[in-house]
Amino acid sequence: MKENKMAGFGLIADVGGTNIRLALVELKTGEIGRLKKYLCADYPSIADVISLYLKEQQETVTQACVAIACPTDKDWIAMTNHSWAFSKKEVQEQLGFEGFHVINDYTGIAMSIPTLTDEQKIQVGGGEAKTGAPIAVYGPGTGLGVAHLIHHDSEYVCIPGEGGHVEFAANDEKEAHVLAFLQKRLGHVSAERLLSGPGLVNIYEGLMDMHGKTAETFEPSDVTTRGLDGSCPVCVEAMEVFCRALGSFGGNLALNMSTFGGVYIAGGIITRFMDFFNNSDFRKRFEDKGRFVDFVAKVPVYIITEEQPGLQGAAAYLRQSNGYRI
Repeated sequence: MKENKMAGFGLIADVGGTNIRLALVELKTGEIGRLKKYLCADYPSIADVISLYLKEQQETVTQACVAIACPTDKDWIAMTNHSWAFSKKEVQEQLGFEGFHVINDYTGIAMSIPTLTDEQKIQVGGGEAKTGAPIAVYGPGTGLGVAHLIHHDSEYVCIPGEGGHVEFAANDEKEAHVLAFLQKRLGHVSAERLLSGPGLVNIYEGLMDMHGKTAETFEPSDVTTRGLDGSCPVCVEAMEVFCRALGSFGGNLALNMSTFGGVYIAGGIITRFMDFFNNSDFRKRFEDKGRFVDFVAKVPVYIITEEQPGLQGAAAYLRQSNGYRI
């Protein structure tokens, strides 16, 4: 890779359904600074808030990368959980950027992985990650995001997808009952229907049905709160099922691409109950792959604890696009 000798700042952004976070990255060093958060609803368009941010920072930049929670493979970008919609080409021209990259939010998270320090992740079992080996990342949040990262010709390439929507596979009687319960309600049951915030509620409701009880109307936080304080035994059960199923799914990702570079878990759910997670059967189920148990046992799992992996990944993507190694 030919390194770009031109120093300067680039604009990076992480856009969700509620907030947009903007910052500047020093392209040569990768240092990120001047982070600001804005409410998307306060601005008519993404161009308006970027213009305001750059004016406030009194900076002129020519390169930008935006990680956004929606498909990004076409010129027209329409957010799934917000009203913003725009043409990449038109925004680039409007803001005068020489380079304007719009990437999926999970591509941003995946691209952050090579830049994470030991303080920004926690290892959960397995051996040492192999440099240059394939990497998988998944994360339960509002949904279940999945992506892979490979190293090719001195660059990192993200392979995005919709892995959260593969069929959920039950591995014990409790999961089988929850699956059957949700099939009656939904028909097709994807992994996301259990491995997400709303999925915690689905598991709770399925287990209540299994016990012949009437489920209360809960939010995901209700399940975790009552599960952690022990006030609801079925909520404890739901969290146990969640952790086990998360392990099974992660082990499948490891098998798919021999991810000896590591399997990473993003999203904020797990970090809210790390002690419970560490004492769960997550790792046991991750490795429970029959004849390939020894194969999967070598794969390290990491919990991403960095609060802004999307911004960090957008910075890495932008730097690599400008000829810098990450």
